[in-house]
Order: sequence, then C-alpha cells, then structure tokens
Amino acid sequence: MSEEILINFSPLETRVAILAQGVVQELHIERAASLGLVGNIYLGQVSRILPGMQSAFIDVGLERTAFLHVADIWQPRETNGEHGREGGQKPIEKMLAEGQSLMVQVVKDPLGSKGARLSTQISLAGRMLVYLPQEKHIGISQRIEGEAGRESLRARLASLVPEDEEGGFIVRTMAENASDDELTDDIAYLRKLWRDIRDRARVAGAPAPLYLELNLAQRVLRDLVNPETTRIVADSQGDFQRLQNFAAEYMPMVQPLLEHYNGARPLFELYGVENEIEKALSRRVDLKSGGYLILDQNEAMTTIDVNTGGFVGVRNFDDTIFKTNLEAAQAIARQLRLRNLGGIIIVDFIDMENREHREAVLAEFNKALARDHTRLTVNGFTALGLVEMTRKRTRESLAHVLCEPCPTCAGRGEVKTARTVAYEILRELLREARQFEAREYRVLAGPAVIDLLLDEESQALAMLSDEIGKPVSLQAEASYAAEQYDIVLM
Repeated sequence: MSEEILINFSPLETRVAILAQGVVQELHIERAASLGLVGNIYLGQVSRILPGMQSAFIDVGLERTAFLHVADIWQPRETNGEHGREGGQKPIEKMLAEGQSLMVQVVKDPLGSKGARLSTQISLAGRMLVYLPQEKHIGISQRIEGEAGRESLRARLASLVPEDEEGGFIVRTMAENASDDELTDDIAYLRKLWRDIRDRARVAGAPAPLYLELNLAQRVLRDLVNPETTRIVADSQGDFQRLQNFAAEYMPMVQPLLEHYNGARPLFELYGVENEIEKALSRRVDLKSGGYLILDQNEAMTTIDVNTGGFVGVRNFDDTIFKTNLEAAQAIARQLRLRNLGGIIIVDFIDMENREHREAVLAEFNKALARDHTRLTVNGFTALGLVEMTRKRTRESLAHVLCEPCPTCAGRGEVKTARTVAYEILRELLREARQFEAREYRVLAGPAVIDLLLDEESQALAMLSDEIGKPVSLQAEASYAAEQYDIVLM
C-alpha cells in the first residue's frame, strides 16, 4: 500500500499527515510552545526518593519534576541476579541518593498533571540502527520476520562492529535492505553522537540538557519513511531546503522522495487533511455501511462502542452485525493512529453469537493494527464480549493537543439545568441568611436562571423572602455560564 507524507510548516507549528491510498492514516503535530520531550537526554538531579512507590522525582530543568521508577534504572546484566529481591532488582533507596546527579532519558512526555517518565537506559536512534551504549548485544526489530533473515542481519552487523568497542545495537526495519556502507555510516554517526553527549555530561552541572531529539519533520524522515513511501511533500521553501540538507547528510536514500509544494491552495486543504482533523475531534465516527462508532476518552481509559445505525444491507441480522464489526475493526485501528489514543482501550463490538464471526473480527482487527508503529497488545474477547487492548502512550492524544476542557461544564459534557441551579440558589440564600445579617440579598445569574425565578419559581422565591425577612432582588448577567451565580449581601 503506497504512502505519502505531507508536511505543513508554519512559524509556531509543524503538522505531518501520513496518507495511504489517499486516506489520512496518521497525524502528528508539534508546536514551538510545547515541544515533545521523548528521546531527550538530561543530566538530572534526584530531588526526592519515594521508597513506598520504589520511585524517585528527578529535576531535569523542566516545569515539573520528572518521574523515575526502579524498573527503569539500568543495571549491568551480570549483576541482575546478585540481589535478594524479586526479579534481582535492588530497592531504589539503595541505588539513588537525594542530590545525586545522573544521566536520564525521557521515555514518555508529560501527560496531564504528570511529569515526564524517565529511564537511565540510554538509546540513540539512527536511520538504520538504535545504539545502546550501556549494552553489548545485537537485537533485531520484531517487525523483521523470518528467522533466517534475522540471523543474517545479526551476523552482518556483528562483522561491522569491532569486538573491543563498547555498546550494542538494535537493527531497525529500515536496515533490512541496507548496504554495509549504510550500516557503517549509521554506526559511526551514533557513536560520535554518544561521545559528544558524554563530553557535555562531564562539564555540565545538573540539571542540564545533554541532547535534544530531532524536530518533528526530521524524525519523520528518520522513523516513518519506509519502502512503501512514494513521496514526501513539504510546503515551506526554507524548511524544505533544511530537510534536503538533513537528508543529504544522514539519509541520502530519502532525498529523491522530497518535493516542495508551492500551490495556491493550502497543502492540507488540497488533500482533505483539515476535514480529517475536524472529524478526529468528534465523538462519533460514521462507517460507510451506515453503522457508527462512539469514542470516549477519559483519564482511566478510552472506550469505543460499535453500533449498527442504519445498516440493514444483508439478509439476516447476524450477517448485518458481522459486516458492521468487520468494517468497524478497520476504522478503529485507523482512529487509534489518527487520534493517537493510548493506555487502556476497551472496544465494545456488537454482540456476536457465532464463534467463527468473533474469531474473524478479531483476526481482522489484529491485521488492521499491524500497520501501527506504536507498541500494542490485544487480549481478545472477554466474558462480557469486550475486546481489551493497550497501546503505548508516549505523547498527548490529538484531542489533548488541540483542545481543552469546556469552561462551562469542565469537561463533563453536561451542564446543570436552569431549574437545578435555581434550587441551589434558594438553598444558598437560606444558608447565607442564617450566617450573615444583610439589608437585602441580590442574586446574579445567567438569564435562563433569572427568568425561571421570576416566572415559574417566583412563588418559591417570595416564600423564601418572607421566611428570611429580607428582600431578594434578581439581576441577569449575560456573561455568566449556565451554572454560575453569585449572591451579594447589600
């Protein structure tokens, strides 16, 4: 399936869309005000150790302290079995001390109120390889299939890496057809990069950045271009030239795919990407058959509900459900990539009595998910007929990047009725009258609430005024939200 990569540049934002056969499959957005941190390497300082959580807070110079769990602290393989702790892991309070400096790498961006997640196991990604300076083994990407091919790649790389040099490598999928010269160049580049980082660490004072990951457009060239990519289109002449220079130095095989777009119509509008972004912010996703999905994202998990909607296109109801679920499996896999949904995900396919239908839908779902660059696991159907899965969350979802909670409902998706707010006001008036002496009480609220108190609830307001023995005046404020009100003591 051929792919195209579109890169839209603006002074404060870079947006990338990946299209397969003309359909948007992935969206990536990076803003100058909130650059992603994954891959950055810092010299951090331990600010607090939490033995009960086996974690530590590390100051790396960011707005919020970052988080390091004991499982993310690298230890030499040969010493892992020497400790009398489950899994051979020493307790964190014996490994770190407050005020200590250590080199750490960001593995997860800050999400919501949480700081960045760190690891002390450093990895540096190149075009063909990932360099592991603390390890001494050669690994092969799981996406490279066939044991014979994997062993051949391992042997080739081993022959290019001198025995006396430190560090190990993971062979990326892009290296499957790489030449020895390309692999050698990647090895040299990554080792030079690591030497520069170590040199900076020797003279820097914690906290300090040691290495900042490439920008979004450069990471796209390094990580997302594959044999199916037919072209990479950028709409800024200056940035296009910088990408060409970057490609010429580090990945010459990508350079012929680069194109500059200078048409009158905006690039994302020409290819329908702007419409796809708007759709990706909606709860509802319509399927071609007439069915639809409902996606709800919250703090704990994301839930996806599949509905038949108006689809009645086959002879019996079981086949209708089966065909809707098959289409939904493809759509859900795309939406996960498009919206960058991560964490725990629960999919509620329409109930299927036929076991073969359930197995076919699950197989189709796994096949559609195979295109995903992000690590995920699918646990199959539960006893309740739900599909449980997880998708690694390393950065904010599309909705969290582009949107914020509604100031009226605070993200609940609902607001109290005018009658509910009016009754709250009556209760609050009674409470205020018992606590404070005033000549008069003035209520400020939205027009809908004031209209209700003046009309249908006027008798209740008059009875309350008699009970507290003080007059109550009403004032409509057009700027007030549905649930907002104030009571002023006159």
